[in-house]
Parts: sequence; C-alpha cells; structure tokens
Amino acid sequence: MGEELDLLDEPVEFLVGGEDLFAKIENALQGHEPGDQLALQLEPEEAFGDYNETLVFLEPRALFPAELEEGMTVEGTALPEGCNEAARQPMLYTVTEIYPDHVVLDGNHPLAGIALRLKLRIESVREATEEEIGRGTCGTGFFRVEIGEHGSSQGQTLH
Repeated sequence: MGEELDLLDEPVEFLVGGEDLFAKIENALQGHEPGDQLALQLEPEEAFGDYNETLVFLEPRALFPAELEEGMTVEGTALPEGCNEAARQPMLYTVTEIYPDHVVLDGNHPLAGIALRLKLRIESVREATEEEIGRGTCGTGFFRVEIGEHGSSQGQTLH
C-alpha cells in the first residue's frame, strides 16, 4: 500500500501565502487550530510532478572526478565542458548510476511521479515576522530545493 519515506519528529514552520508548502497542503491547513490532525494525499502533479525522462542525461565518465559517487548532486551550470548543453542549466542533478564509460544524471526530484500521503498535526500558529513576509518564507524550505549558497540564485525553486 505504500512505504513510509520520512517521519519528521520536529515541527515544520511555514508562511501562509509564502513559498514553503505545496498549495494543496497549505489550503488543507487553512482554518485548523493547534491540536487538529488531518490526512492528505497529493498526486504527483500536486507535488513534485510526473517523472520526466528528458531530464535524464548520460554523460562521459571521463569528464567527472574519480571521487564521484552515486547519490551525489551536481549543479547543472557547473557541469564540465563536453557535457550535453541541454543539461547545463540551473538545475540540480542526482548521480543515479556510474558506469565505466558514462554517468547517469537525473534532474527529476527523487519523489517525482510518486503520490504522497501525509499525516499532519497542527502544533502552533503564530504571526509571521516582517522579515519572513519579505522573504516569502520562514526559511524552512521543506519542499523546496534551490541552487546556490543559501538560496543565492535569486530564490529560484528547482523542484
């Protein structure tokens, strides 16, 4: 029926109307108070999208350092010369496989194509600070992936 992928022990803060949560989660939480619990299912198109085969690239192994390992992430704009130009864009790629002659880079979010079931409990509600409102986030970024140090790529959401 499904595998538990993650269990959070600590509360996740988010800004209502900000960029911290998927719209369906934020909408479902509206009107709830501390102590309330709810269950929610997100289809792929409501979460990380469908799996997109065009975001998978096979690149020459010789272009990458020897210490490259499966599971590492690589920023598309930092890919070495000689890689497919279509891959050299502001995206994060996961190294999913390494072969003697080539490396497989996948630009899909690891949860792309997967429906998500969430069990949520409201712990507390508070007013947002002016800084959080200005940034559009509480800084948690639970469902966001950005490139650049500390989100320095103009807050561009990648997945």
